Amino acid sequence: MKLDDERESSKIEDRRGGGGGKAGLGIGTIIIALIASYFLGIDPRTLLGVAETVQGSGQTQQQAKPIDTASDQERAMVSEMKKILAKTEDTWGALFASGNGQYQPPKLVLFRGQTPTACGTGQSAMGPFYCPGDQKVYLDLAFFDEMAKRFNAAGDFARAYVIAHEVGHHVQHLLGVTEKTNAMRSKMSATQSNKVSVRVELQADCFAGVWAYHANRKKPFIDAGDVEEALKAASAIGDDALQRAARGAVVPDSFTHGTSAQRMRWFSAGFETGNMKACDTFAAQTI
Repeated sequence: MKLDDERESSKIEDRRGGGGGKAGLGIGTIIIALIASYFLGIDPRTLLGVAETVQGSGQTQQQAKPIDTASDQERAMVSEMKKILAKTEDTWGALFASGNGQYQPPKLVLFRGQTPTACGTGQSAMGPFYCPGDQKVYLDLAFFDEMAKRFNAAGDFARAYVIAHEVGHHVQHLLGVTEKTNAMRSKMSATQSNKVSVRVELQADCFAGVWAYHANRKKPFIDAGDVEEALKAASAIGDDALQRAARGAVVPDSFTHGTSAQRMRWFSAGFETGNMKACDTFAAQTI
């Protein structure tokens, strides 16, 4: 991926310094919370919050090791994030303008461990996420280390895909998709709500593909093999792949993001057409 001469976005809120917040929950606690959520229909963030409260009441949490935000590796990663974010701003700004709209870009918040958000306490265990309440994308850079080591999904364009997916959720928010689907889900059973959630997530994957298509046409920056990196990342974080890794089995009714095959297919649909209309996952009979 060629980003050397790209501009850097100024819409970055860096919260990594000063020790980075409280230490995170153990991986065992996180897995238990996720598995329980599948069967109880409870948002895993709620369970993680309860676990953290119990943990905090029983002992004083250790402070996370201070982050060397001046290291070459950290500086390079942050610069890359700023450039990717800038390319999403330019691309979506042009796409909205072509439809007589005005794009309002989100902020990207970099943090370590945990951080306050308008959607509750954000934790590294959640992975990258978008909060419509404050229109910010939250990211712990350590997620990319996990993606590379645990899921074997490394590469700069794999990281770009992750950012583009979360910005895709912001686009959904601006288009009113988030509000409509949240209203729908509030009246549904857990299983039905999960099915709507899958379509929301797959549309964000497709929007990530639309971004890549238009950004690359305006100024080629995608190298050979980059798209494969994105597809590998999409496959690695499919619900079936994650559940199989955590539990050895999959529970389709509990899917909230889509299978590996679905995530790859919808990213490809956006990247191959560059057409937002091709991303109507809600009208698709088969996803």
